[in-house]
Amino acid sequence: MNFIEKFFEHGLWSTRLVILLAVVFGLIGAFVLFAVASVDVYNTAAYVIQTYAAHAHPEHFHEEIVGGIIGAVDLYLIGVVMIIFSFGLYELFISDIDPAKDEHGKENQLLAVHSLDQLKDKISKVIVMVLVVGFFQKVGHTVFTGALELLYLALSITAVAVGLYFLSKVGHHDH
Repeated sequence: MNFIEKFFEHGLWSTRLVILLAVVFGLIGAFVLFAVASVDVYNTAAYVIQTYAAHAHPEHFHEEIVGGIIGAVDLYLIGVVMIIFSFGLYELFISDIDPAKDEHGKENQLLAVHSLDQLKDKISKVIVMVLVVGFFQKVGHTVFTGALELLYLALSITAVAVGLYFLSKVGHHDH
Protein backbone atom coordinates (compact mmCIF):
# COMPACT_ATOMS: atom_id res chain seq x y z
CA MET A 1 0.00 0.00 0.00
CA ASN A 2 2.92 2.34 0.63
CA PHE A 3 3.88 2.46 -3.08
CA ILE A 4 0.28 3.05 -4.20
CA GLU A 5 -0.20 5.76 -1.59
CA LYS A 6 3.02 7.56 -2.64
CA PHE A 7 2.10 7.27 -6.32
CA PHE A 8 -1.41 8.59 -5.69
CA GLU A 9 -0.21 11.47 -3.50
CA HIS A 10 2.44 12.44 -6.05
CA GLY A 11 -0.17 12.45 -8.80
CA LEU A 12 -2.60 14.38 -6.63
CA TRP A 13 0.06 16.97 -5.77
CA SER A 14 0.96 17.35 -9.45
CA THR A 15 -2.62 18.28 -10.36
CA ARG A 16 -1.96 21.71 -8.82
CA LEU A 17 -0.04 22.48 -12.04
CA VAL A 18 -3.40 22.91 -13.82
CA ILE A 19 -3.34 26.32 -12.09
CA LEU A 20 -0.71 27.30 -14.67
CA LEU A 21 -3.54 27.57 -17.21
CA ALA A 22 -5.21 30.26 -15.10
CA VAL A 23 -1.86 31.99 -14.54
CA VAL A 24 -0.87 32.07 -18.21
CA PHE A 25 -4.29 33.02 -19.56
CA GLY A 26 -4.75 35.57 -16.76
CA LEU A 27 -1.53 37.24 -17.90
CA ILE A 28 -2.64 37.06 -21.54
CA GLY A 29 -5.90 38.72 -20.49
CA ALA A 30 -3.94 41.45 -18.69
CA PHE A 31 -1.79 42.09 -21.77
CA VAL A 32 -4.89 42.28 -23.97
CA LEU A 33 -6.54 44.76 -21.59
CA PHE A 34 -3.39 46.90 -21.44
CA ALA A 35 -3.14 46.89 -25.23
CA VAL A 36 -6.81 47.82 -25.73
CA ALA A 37 -6.60 50.57 -23.09
CA SER A 38 -3.44 51.95 -24.68
CA VAL A 39 -5.10 52.02 -28.11
CA ASP A 40 -8.07 53.83 -26.53
CA VAL A 41 -5.74 56.48 -25.03
CA TYR A 42 -3.94 56.81 -28.37
CA ASN A 43 -7.26 57.23 -30.22
CA THR A 44 -8.43 59.81 -27.69
CA ALA A 45 -5.18 61.76 -28.06
CA ALA A 46 -5.45 61.58 -31.87
CA TYR A 47 -9.04 62.85 -31.66
CA VAL A 48 -7.94 65.79 -29.50
CA ILE A 49 -5.11 66.67 -31.89
CA GLN A 50 -7.38 66.43 -34.94
CA THR A 51 -10.06 68.52 -33.25
CA TYR A 52 -7.63 71.28 -32.27
CA ALA A 53 -5.88 71.16 -35.64
CA ALA A 54 -9.25 71.77 -37.31
CA HIS A 55 -9.98 74.59 -34.84
CA ALA A 56 -13.20 72.81 -33.96
CA HIS A 57 -14.81 72.47 -30.57
CA PRO A 58 -17.64 69.92 -30.82
CA GLU A 59 -20.41 69.80 -28.28
CA HIS A 60 -19.57 67.51 -25.32
CA PHE A 61 -15.90 67.51 -26.39
CA HIS A 62 -14.54 67.47 -22.84
CA GLU A 63 -16.97 64.78 -21.72
CA GLU A 64 -15.92 62.55 -24.64
CA ILE A 65 -12.23 62.96 -23.81
CA VAL A 66 -12.68 62.36 -20.10
CA GLY A 67 -14.92 59.37 -20.85
CA GLY A 68 -12.30 57.89 -23.18
CA ILE A 69 -9.49 58.32 -20.66
CA ILE A 70 -11.55 57.04 -17.72
CA GLY A 71 -12.60 54.04 -19.82
CA ALA A 72 -8.92 53.30 -20.46
CA VAL A 73 -8.11 53.64 -16.74
CA ASP A 74 -10.91 51.16 -16.08
CA LEU A 75 -9.34 48.65 -18.47
CA TYR A 76 -5.90 49.19 -16.96
CA LEU A 77 -7.29 48.52 -13.48
CA ILE A 78 -8.97 45.32 -14.62
CA GLY A 79 -5.62 44.33 -16.19
CA VAL A 80 -4.01 44.92 -12.80
CA VAL A 81 -6.62 42.62 -11.24
CA MET A 82 -5.62 39.94 -13.74
CA ILE A 83 -1.93 40.35 -12.93
CA ILE A 84 -2.54 40.19 -9.17
CA PHE A 85 -4.72 37.13 -9.76
CA SER A 86 -2.03 35.41 -11.84
CA PHE A 87 0.82 36.24 -9.44
CA GLY A 88 -1.25 35.19 -6.45
CA LEU A 89 -2.29 31.85 -7.89
CA TYR A 90 1.26 31.10 -8.96
CA GLU A 91 2.70 31.91 -5.52
CA LEU A 92 -0.02 30.01 -3.67
CA PHE A 93 -0.08 26.85 -5.75
CA ILE A 94 3.17 26.59 -7.71
CA SER A 95 6.18 28.41 -6.24
CA ASP A 96 7.48 31.68 -4.83
CA ILE A 97 8.54 34.14 -7.50
CA ASP A 98 12.28 34.45 -6.93
CA PRO A 99 12.86 37.65 -9.00
CA ALA A 100 10.34 39.42 -6.71
CA LYS A 101 12.85 39.17 -3.86
CA ASP A 102 15.65 41.66 -3.24
CA GLU A 103 19.33 40.73 -2.81
CA HIS A 104 18.69 39.92 0.87
CA GLY A 105 15.85 37.52 0.08
CA LYS A 106 13.18 39.94 1.33
CA GLU A 107 9.96 39.67 -0.66
CA ASN A 108 8.42 42.62 -2.52
CA GLN A 109 5.11 43.15 -0.71
CA LEU A 110 3.29 44.73 -3.64
CA LEU A 111 2.31 41.44 -5.26
CA ALA A 112 3.19 39.00 -2.47
CA VAL A 113 0.34 36.64 -1.60
CA HIS A 114 0.51 34.09 1.22
CA SER A 115 -3.13 33.01 1.51
CA LEU A 116 -6.34 32.92 -0.48
CA ASP A 117 -7.75 35.58 1.86
CA GLN A 118 -4.84 37.89 1.04
CA LEU A 119 -5.38 37.30 -2.68
CA LYS A 120 -9.10 37.96 -2.31
CA ASP A 121 -8.38 41.15 -0.35
CA LYS A 122 -5.96 42.51 -2.96
CA ILE A 123 -8.29 41.70 -5.85
CA SER A 124 -11.39 43.07 -4.13
CA LYS A 125 -9.70 46.41 -3.43
CA VAL A 126 -8.79 46.83 -7.10
CA ILE A 127 -12.29 45.75 -8.16
CA VAL A 128 -13.76 48.42 -5.89
CA MET A 129 -11.51 50.96 -7.62
CA VAL A 130 -12.80 49.73 -11.00
CA LEU A 131 -16.35 50.27 -9.77
CA VAL A 132 -15.48 53.77 -8.50
CA VAL A 133 -13.90 54.67 -11.85
CA GLY A 134 -16.97 53.30 -13.65
CA PHE A 135 -19.21 55.35 -11.36
CA PHE A 136 -17.38 58.55 -12.18
CA GLN A 137 -17.42 57.70 -15.89
CA LYS A 138 -21.22 57.38 -15.73
CA VAL A 139 -21.53 60.60 -13.71
CA GLY A 140 -19.47 62.42 -16.34
CA HIS A 141 -22.07 61.58 -19.00
CA THR A 142 -25.10 62.45 -16.85
CA VAL A 143 -27.04 65.65 -17.42
CA PHE A 144 -28.30 67.24 -14.21
CA THR A 145 -31.41 69.39 -14.51
CA GLY A 146 -32.31 70.25 -10.95
CA ALA A 147 -31.08 70.88 -7.44
CA LEU A 148 -32.36 67.52 -6.20
CA GLU A 149 -30.28 65.66 -8.78
CA LEU A 150 -27.19 67.65 -7.74
CA LEU A 151 -27.93 66.75 -4.12
CA TYR A 152 -28.09 63.08 -5.13
CA LEU A 153 -24.75 63.50 -6.92
CA ALA A 154 -23.17 65.07 -3.85
CA LEU A 155 -24.53 62.31 -1.61
CA SER A 156 -23.33 59.57 -3.94
CA ILE A 157 -19.83 61.10 -4.14
CA THR A 158 -19.80 61.37 -0.34
CA ALA A 159 -20.84 57.71 -0.06
CA VAL A 160 -18.04 56.69 -2.43
CA ALA A 161 -15.51 58.76 -0.46
CA VAL A 162 -16.62 57.26 2.87
CA GLY A 163 -16.49 53.77 1.36
CA LEU A 164 -12.96 54.36 0.05
CA TYR A 165 -11.89 55.69 3.45
CA PHE A 166 -13.07 52.54 5.21
CA LEU A 167 -11.62 50.34 2.47
CA SER A 168 -8.23 51.94 3.06
CA LYS A 169 -8.49 50.99 6.76
CA VAL A 170 -9.22 47.31 6.04
CA GLY A 171 -6.30 44.92 6.19
CA HIS A 172 -3.67 47.29 7.64
CA HIS A 173 -3.57 45.48 10.97
CA ASP A 174 -3.08 41.93 9.69
CA HIS A 175 0.35 42.32 8.05
